[in-house]
Amino acid sequence: MVIKLYIASSTGSIAVKKHQQSVVGFLEANRISFQAIDITMLEEQRLWMYRNIPKDKHPEKGNPLPPQIFNEDQYCGDYEDFFQSKENNTVFAFLGLCSQPSVKDSES
Repeated sequence: MVIKLYIASSTGSIAVKKHQQSVVGFLEANRISFQAIDITMLEEQRLWMYRNIPKDKHPEKGNPLPPQIFNEDQYCGDYEDFFQSKENNTVFAFLGLCSQPSVKDSES
């Protein structure tokens, strides 16, 4: 299973940049492998992302903003959903992962 993180490398929104950095930082710190997909460079991927976000998650005006998180083709949520799961200590369930990856002790 691959976590797919849809991001925008060129955005004027500081909030979007901070949200993307927060998700990437968490995934890297917890050694969760993921694929970052830049929707500003890949039109086909951007359209796929928009089509696969549930209608009830679309804003009243405009398109959903990155970051958007998928586990393979299964929608997990947006930054707000991610943040809530982090607050509730349920990120691995939110991402559809069985458990936290085991980290081997370097002194073994």
